[in-house]
Amino acid sequence: MQPPPAQTNPFTAAFLRHSGVRYPLICGAMYPCSNPELIASVAEAGGLAIVQPLSLTYVYGYEFKQGLRKIRSLTDRPVGLNLLIEASSKVYLERMRRFMEESLEEGIRFFITALGNPSWVCKRVHEAGGVVYHDVTEHKWGQKAVDAGVDGLICVNSLAGGHAGTRDPQALFEELQPLGKPLVCAGGVGDADAFTGMLRLGYGAVQMGTRFVATTQCQASEPYKQAILKAGVEDIVLTERLTGVPVAVIRTPLVERLGTRAGPVARWLLSHRRFKHWMRLYYSLKSFRDFKKSIVNPKKQSTGYDEYWQAGRSAGAVHSIEDAGEITAQFGALFEQRVQD
Repeated sequence: MQPPPAQTNPFTAAFLRHSGVRYPLICGAMYPCSNPELIASVAEAGGLAIVQPLSLTYVYGYEFKQGLRKIRSLTDRPVGLNLLIEASSKVYLERMRRFMEESLEEGIRFFITALGNPSWVCKRVHEAGGVVYHDVTEHKWGQKAVDAGVDGLICVNSLAGGHAGTRDPQALFEELQPLGKPLVCAGGVGDADAFTGMLRLGYGAVQMGTRFVATTQCQASEPYKQAILKAGVEDIVLTERLTGVPVAVIRTPLVERLGTRAGPVARWLLSHRRFKHWMRLYYSLKSFRDFKKSIVNPKKQSTGYDEYWQAGRSAGAVHSIEDAGEITAQFGALFEQRVQD
């Protein structure tokens, strides 16, 4: 692990120290797009790539440890693990615990948690000498995560793909900066200008997803990649019909035909204290199945869901399919130039 450059801001220095990587750049965990080759390419080039365990096992068919070892056969650089820890069921949480333990056994020491109380992850990972960053969208959740013991915050803003936040990047930074933890910008970065802009704003690192879907190493279908290239900022909309809570997707004829709101019964169940976790679990399991069929579809046949493509507003800045390692190296060179300047 090399020390961070002397001129980096404290948040960047902390992130580089926590992650052990060369550049303050994360390839975020993506279901179902986080295949081993994409993860290894970003890691080998000096970024931090995050393993999405359900992508690794359910989509790409690896036994979990076998999948981690496949990544290790492609790179010996650090990688991280994503854990969605909402307490929807005992069986689900036990699976997340197993993923965590097996990751620790395989040498992973950087974890990103989301959707639940990360205190149990922090306790175990800290015992093993690792660090935990947590997805947050506002100060309230940031404070809860800090109280639970996290080492840093993934700041999910209104420009992000997947489950986007409601604050713009600057407002979210100003809201979370007083908590004193390293802040990672998640959302709105598709090109070099946006990357350096977020670092200039004060973020310690940047997490990207949409930009890394449109790469040669990502095994998402060609229609999905082409949809990202064609999409403008105005083509990204939020829909409740995938997971029960708003998800950023590309506007397509299918999305327009089906609408973006969950039905009245579903909305009532999603807001009910007793039923909301079960409804989210139902939506999540359904979307896991449908995304597997539609996005990673080797035969490129229509499935009825092949126009539900997740993407953030950074899609408007993505105009070509490129090598994931080259993107990482290009952005990394800009970071190093900025530090030297």
